Amino acid sequence: MNDAVNSTTEVTLINVFEVPKGALEEAIDAWAKGRDFLQTQPGYVSTALHQSIAPDARFALINIAIWESVETFKAASAAMHAGGAAPQIEGLSFTPGLYTIVARD
Repeated sequence: MNDAVNSTTEVTLINVFEVPKGALEEAIDAWAKGRDFLQTQPGYVSTALHQSIAPDARFALINIAIWESVETFKAASAAMHAGGAAPQIEGLSFTPGLYTIVARD
């Protein structure tokens, strides 16, 4: 994270998912279970799951979530993993990253 990010800086989680063939609905269900847990955690603002319109897209799903801070996201994520709130799907891979807004229209 750059020096401008502090405990009061809102962050955006962008998480791209490579979904194995035939596992799209299972992946969406797993995301929903994770969302149900995370939205109860301090610092949660919102989330939206996006599905590619191209059937052969590398990233079939992209999750974009807003958190009040890096710290609240990390604490909630750790709690979710420790509690087993997100089901595991064989072959599903995801690449999360936290971002801050540097320009807007």
